[in-house]
Amino acid sequence: MKIVPDEKDQIQDVLIDWSDQLALDIILTTGGTGFARRDITPEATKAVIDKEANGLSTAMLTGSLKITPLAMLGRCVISGGSGLDSRPGNSKENFLIVKPWLKHAVNHLRENKTAVNAVHSKMQDKKDSTPAHTHDHISTTDTFSLVTYQSFNFNFVCVFSKRSSNIDKVAKRPRKSQYPLINFDEAVRTVMEHSKCLPVETIPIEDSLGRILSEDITAKVSIPPFRASIKDGYAVLSSDGPGPRRVVSSSTAGQSEPAPVRSGSVVRITTGAMVPTGADAVVQVEDTELLAATEEGAEELEVKILTSAKAGQDIRPAGSDVMKGDTILKKGTRLGPSEIGLLASVGVTQINVYRVPTVAVLSTGNELSDPHGTLREGHIFDSNRIMLMMALKEHRIPFVDMGIAIDNTDDLHKKLSDALSKADVIVTSGGVSMGEKDLLKYCLTVQLKAKLHFGRVLLKPGKPTTFATIPSSNTEKLVFALPGNPVSSMVCFNLFVLPALRKLMGDPSPSPTKIKAKLTADIRLDSRPEFQRVQLVWGDSQIPQAFTTGKQISCRLLSMCQANALVQLPPRSEEVSILRTDDVVDAILIGRL
Repeated sequence: MKIVPDEKDQIQDVLIDWSDQLALDIILTTGGTGFARRDITPEATKAVIDKEANGLSTAMLTGSLKITPLAMLGRCVISGGSGLDSRPGNSKENFLIVKPWLKHAVNHLRENKTAVNAVHSKMQDKKDSTPAHTHDHISTTDTFSLVTYQSFNFNFVCVFSKRSSNIDKVAKRPRKSQYPLINFDEAVRTVMEHSKCLPVETIPIEDSLGRILSEDITAKVSIPPFRASIKDGYAVLSSDGPGPRRVVSSSTAGQSEPAPVRSGSVVRITTGAMVPTGADAVVQVEDTELLAATEEGAEELEVKILTSAKAGQDIRPAGSDVMKGDTILKKGTRLGPSEIGLLASVGVTQINVYRVPTVAVLSTGNELSDPHGTLREGHIFDSNRIMLMMALKEHRIPFVDMGIAIDNTDDLHKKLSDALSKADVIVTSGGVSMGEKDLLKYCLTVQLKAKLHFGRVLLKPGKPTTFATIPSSNTEKLVFALPGNPVSSMVCFNLFVLPALRKLMGDPSPSPTKIKAKLTADIRLDSRPEFQRVQLVWGDSQIPQAFTTGKQISCRLLSMCQANALVQLPPRSEEVSILRTDDVVDAILIGRL
């Protein structure tokens, strides 16, 4: 949506840019169609169109005259534009007259013969060309935009024929970005709204490290499944008290139930072994004395209990840790070594978890050379791709290396299409700013019909960060087009991509960990919110100190090295332009502490 003043050149520039650069099929405008001196929209439109669709214009005028004689004062242009007076009622009426046939018109422009023939066949079958019987309306999947002049009501319809794109004509490209600058929180919220949990799969626990449970897990058995000794010693009757006892048997871990304990007797027992029937306490071996043994010393015959035992002493009751049927792990739990061990302890060996997304990683740029090759003149080695792939590997997320795409719409389209067939998420770097070779947004929106949710973020570094989605069967695939500067790319990976991936794999708390940190130097604030790279160090204070990693320009990858956090700085204001040493700020953890 855009508001344009009543200036012929400006109206024409917008119409040309929107039809060529965004490759739109339909543009709706309103206002500027009367007889006043400033009403120049029809003249501006006629100058840039290929053909007029007089039939649609006639339909609008005919329909409007049935409502009001004032319709004769309107000036209409279709396939170029059409319009009547600027009254809101007339705007809506005229749009509704032609709306049922706009999709059919677009199919003609696209040379979509199948769709066109289907409408003609339907009309022939019903012998009725009335729009109400065809229901051939514009769907939400059609490329569509609204240009507004003076008011937000439909009274000017513009249908452009499909032109070849001027994306490669440098002089025709916009001088300013056509994408609104949204704030960081809104960008994060948008990404998370489109990051849905992936389907569930069943896997063995040996493969479950780092995965997220999709259901609660209950215990198949109790832990321990029997009364177990906590100490190496003797199972006794506490009521017997201290004194000599006859050793009637032994109980070792893994052995079946031993002989029962009666008054005057004890059973030698090891840690974890089953406590025999009759015994209600265990006395540790250190609190006993050997009185008699076999001649070879292989067996004890008699011991003296030196202390009084209490009932239940050093015995783990059956189910004291976990009772059979208890919920031991909740849905949404991330599985680490201890959680996997717990699963094994209750006999659970197959679990349901959310599928982990596969990520396709693509670098773009004519200037990039593979680090394994020779560095050609005017080139730089591609560091972004390996950096992003290793970040994914660190988080146990599978990836596909899509290589380097040159700054060419055909190559970009080919590699992006290939990436879509192999991955759930695409992460690219480069090609999203305002340079003549920044073609990625065009390829996404025009060639791949992606829905671009934002193309700029009020953020430093990472302003050109772009997020889009592409429908795929009954889901949608996510595309993160990150800036080409390596620091911007890595910072935005941590701020946008990693939280989205965590949510896709079922993590109920996907946002990065944020703590408080204390600045160790003065920092001059930027006009944009900024994330500076720092190393957190804990000293005597409970709040860590944040040491900057040096010069913070977005091309200097050294500033990411050794950084374990990003300090979140507010934008400069009239009240505050500098943060001082010892000021406390938020810090987002990105590395090992």
